[in-house]
Amino acid sequence: MSAEDFAALCARVRRESGDGAHEVSRGALDTIRPGHVLAAAAEVRSGRTVTMAAQVQTEPGPDDPEPCVHVMTGAVRGAMKRSGLGFARDRFTMNVHGDADSHLDALCHVIYDGTLHGGVDADTVTTAGATALSVEVARDGIVGRGVLLDIPLLRGVPWLEPGDHVTPDDLAEAERFHGVQVGEGDLLFVRVGHRRRRAELGAWHTADERAGLHPSALEFLADRRIAVLGGDGNNDTAPSCTEGVAFPVHVLAVHAMGVHLLDYLQFEDLAAACEEEQRWSFLCVIAPLRLPGGTGSPVNPIAVF
Repeated sequence: MSAEDFAALCARVRRESGDGAHEVSRGALDTIRPGHVLAAAAEVRSGRTVTMAAQVQTEPGPDDPEPCVHVMTGAVRGAMKRSGLGFARDRFTMNVHGDADSHLDALCHVIYDGTLHGGVDADTVTTAGATALSVEVARDGIVGRGVLLDIPLLRGVPWLEPGDHVTPDDLAEAERFHGVQVGEGDLLFVRVGHRRRRAELGAWHTADERAGLHPSALEFLADRRIAVLGGDGNNDTAPSCTEGVAFPVHVLAVHAMGVHLLDYLQFEDLAAACEEEQRWSFLCVIAPLRLPGGTGSPVNPIAVF
């Protein structure tokens, strides 16, 4: 995709997603109205709950050279009293936007041509944190109807190979295959099989090679006016097919459309539950941490059937 074609695509998805119809401060989260939440609650029939988060990684690997550091700081075996009261305690240090741990990207995460979503000046991101569009936008949680589109299941393969793209036609065909339609305010999750490939073949340099959405797929999402996009990879394909832009899906979704992204989720449990329940929509609850000025947060989205 040429730079000119990408600029035109940016303008189209910004217009089609209803930019200007919602508050810049919340982005596409404003498409989730109380009626959408009530309708999503009606998706609960069996009471089954399923996590979409991967286990936090603490060992370095080719896709995670600086993993989370987990240190026990309280009473542990060999260093605790055998009488009276004690407390086991721990401390975490995490690179939120790595290539292994499940996380949410706030609207201040993507800076493009000197601005954030809605034309907000990028200088609002300071050394003390972002003063606009931070993860605090989602402080009350994100609750709505989740929809899983399982592209490997559609294609009859265990996963998409690195470098492969999910196209708009894939998304439309997956809707028909699953008997579900993505609509306004939905929390859309697109499986490419990244986690299964990693589990079976081992980690690799995902910064250089990974499956994801083709930039043109964002027109499908803009037309449906989704609220959130989540993937079991980075959502962006690598290497990028877009001239001069390494992460075109991030630019289109976060910067142009105001859509919060969730990267590196795991959908293996969810995909199995969808097949067993024979439905690919569910109530979804996402509760990011309240990190003042944060550009993102570790996250554990829960699907409720």
